[in-house]
Amino acid sequence: MSSLIFTGVIKSKVEHFVTYFNNLFLPQGLALYMSMERHLSDYKLHILCLDDEVSSVLNKLNLPNVQLLKLSELETEELRRVKQTRTIREYFWTLTPFAPRFVFDANKEVQRVTYLDADLWFRKNPKPIFDELDASSKSVLITDHAYAPEYDKSSLSGQYCVQFLTFNRYGGESVRKWWEERCIEWCYARAEDGKFGDQKYLDVWPEIFSEKVHVLQDIQIALAPWNAVRFPYANSIFFHFHELRILSKNKLNIGGYLIPEVVLKYIYKPYAEDLRKAVSLLATVGFIFSSQSIPTSTPKLIYRQLNRIIGTIIKTFTSSDVLKW
Repeated sequence: MSSLIFTGVIKSKVEHFVTYFNNLFLPQGLALYMSMERHLSDYKLHILCLDDEVSSVLNKLNLPNVQLLKLSELETEELRRVKQTRTIREYFWTLTPFAPRFVFDANKEVQRVTYLDADLWFRKNPKPIFDELDASSKSVLITDHAYAPEYDKSSLSGQYCVQFLTFNRYGGESVRKWWEERCIEWCYARAEDGKFGDQKYLDVWPEIFSEKVHVLQDIQIALAPWNAVRFPYANSIFFHFHELRILSKNKLNIGGYLIPEVVLKYIYKPYAEDLRKAVSLLATVGFIFSSQSIPTSTPKLIYRQLNRIIGTIIKTFTSSDVLKW
């Protein structure tokens, strides 16, 4: 049997992705989808619906290139057992290594799956990321947080980020399975014995799975609030809108990081416009938007930067001629 079955380049025209969210994160999930429709062609986005309302709403929307998976139909006995001992957020984190598994189990022809956080947003086609993985001849891809020095939380949150993770079906399964087992054992929103949630487990992968795991080398293409001051936004393929929350029809919380004005204008504004479109689309199938809570790590000074740019995010969310919620 050829070793290429286990490692190396995946010869498939369709890239498969998986994400998950509950009804509160439907706008972000749809904004992710809109960005994929804009920049990708041959792809399938598998959405693990964390509650029945998400499944109902997305069934009504009947979006092209989307495949729905219902958590209520896929929960294993071990997941139901640990669910009783974890907060909602901790349980969602526990699900992350299961998400690629659910896709592989649902379709035996899928050879590669990339997990995406629901608050990611593509600016370009991610093909260069997959080209780098293929060139490495490895089976798993992870991304470095690449923190700006002033925001470095590597010791707490981990060097690598659970935001864009690729697994090949065969070569990557031992890594994914190891992660699944660790998350079942322990997955909590606290630092303990070198662990934190589902994420800090990734710190040891390049060492214990050195022949299987590739760390994305072009760190400028994976941007987020914690490195927005470090890299030029124009080089990014995706942006991770960590901590961003929609509070009401005229209030958008962008979190506690210092965001350059040029990033607010050219990254946050178009993302806000996609959120507006998403909320409008959801309204067409009877979904009533609910305020999203502010992450506990976010300072109380929510809008310290928004008034700097006339006609950007604030205008997008407050002008009655732009958005009517």
